[in-house]
Amino acid sequence: MSDTDSFIDEVNDEVRRDRFYFMLKRYGWIAILAVVLLVGGAAWNEYNKAQTRAEAETLGDAMFAALSAEDTAARAAAFENIEATHPRAGVLLGMLQAAEQAEAGETDAAVATLNDIGLHADVPAIYREIAQFKAITLQGSDMPANERRLALENLAQPGSSLRLLAQEQLAMIDIEENAPEAAIERYQGILNDADVTSDLQQRALQVIVALGGDPEMGTAVPAPQTDTVPALDADNN
Repeated sequence: MSDTDSFIDEVNDEVRRDRFYFMLKRYGWIAILAVVLLVGGAAWNEYNKAQTRAEAETLGDAMFAALSAEDTAARAAAFENIEATHPRAGVLLGMLQAAEQAEAGETDAAVATLNDIGLHADVPAIYREIAQFKAITLQGSDMPANERRLALENLAQPGSSLRLLAQEQLAMIDIEENAPEAAIERYQGILNDADVTSDLQQRALQVIVALGGDPEMGTAVPAPQTDTVPALDADNN
């Protein structure tokens, strides 16, 4: 290699170094920022996980403490004082509180608690439907039959997870209003529904026979009973 070629190579290397340092000085902050954001994001994610876990543990401890109270009134009051930071945790607390209120004979308070759950649009529909259904059945005949019928008909619409249970309650209103034929027809519809469970099917058969009807099973087969209600954990959105 001649001295000229060696000189040219040295000049090219020097140019490349100068260009590299220039690019580093001009754009190096982008790489540094990317590293900072990556590390900071990972740290923030771990912090959020730790906070969520701590909140769930605190909520669980408070719930166990409430359940350990001596009587139902004290348990209901304890649940009322617990604050939930997550909508589904709030639903669980409301359900437990309503159950204790009902057991303590505080029916109006239990119904109010359940109705409040039914107004939460930020929780899955199944929870709102369960709360509405429990509020209706808890009131029983204290709630006018026409109001019960209207509320249950909303829950008996296609697509509702509780539609067959709502249909059963509607049939019971038919019986209450001395309309056995309507009750039999409604129970027959329950029997022929592909989603009927074995327990509900058995109840429908018994009531139809008790009312003097002749149950027709058709081709309906009871669906296996599975838990379709999503988990009510505070970590789940």
